Amino acid sequence: MKPLTSKMSKPSRRKQGPERPGFNFTLHMRHLLGDVVTRLGQLEHIDLDRVAVSFHQTRKAVSHGMYASLTPMRFANGRRHTIRRGQKWAIQQVIDGSGREMLYILSFYLPRFLQIPCREKLSTVVHELWHISPRFDGDLRRHGGRCYAHGSAAAQYDAQVERLVDRWLQLSPPESVYRFLEYDYHDLVRRHGRIYGQKIPNPKLFPVG
Repeated sequence: MKPLTSKMSKPSRRKQGPERPGFNFTLHMRHLLGDVVTRLGQLEHIDLDRVAVSFHQTRKAVSHGMYASLTPMRFANGRRHTIRRGQKWAIQQVIDGSGREMLYILSFYLPRFLQIPCREKLSTVVHELWHISPRFDGDLRRHGGRCYAHGSAAAQYDAQVERLVDRWLQLSPPESVYRFLEYDYHDLVRRHGRIYGQKIPNPKLFPVG
C-alpha cells in the first residue's frame, strides 16, 4: 500500500502587491522560529526545513483554550509504523513543494494565540519547539514517567521553557523578528487588512496491509 500523503502548496513567487494586502502569519512565524533555533544551542538539532508551520482558525477571539500544538509525524523512536489492537498503522505524510517529507507540524490557533501577552506568545513558541526530539526523528522529546510529553512535573518543563525564552531575549534578537507578537489579532487586521498563511489539515492515521 502506498503511503497516504498530503502536499503543501508552494509559496507564491510574486511579490505581495496592492491586489493582495494582508499579513502572512506563518511566514512571519517561520522567521521568528528560525531566529530562535539559530540562537539557542539547545534547539540547534531542529531543521526547520522539515517542520511545517500552519495555523487553524478558531471561532472566537478569546484567550482561553489551546494556543498551539506540535504534531509528530513518526511514532516512538522515530518509527514509521505502530501496532494497535493487532493492526499496523502509519501516519499520513505531508510533503512540501520541493518534495521534502515533513517530520513535524507546528500549528497555531488564531485568533486565540494572538490574544495572549507577547511574553506568553514567546513561551508558547519555545514550549512547542522543546517538544521536538533531540534526535529530530519525527518523535517527541520523551521524558521519564507516565506523562512522557512533559515529564512527571509540568512545572519543571515550564521552568525550562522560561529559561530558554530568557536566554533568547538576552542574546538581543532583532525586534523586527518578533514585533508582530506585540499586537493582538484585531490590531493586525486593522494594520494589514487580513491575516493569511499556510493551513495544513491534521494528518490521518491509516491501516497498512
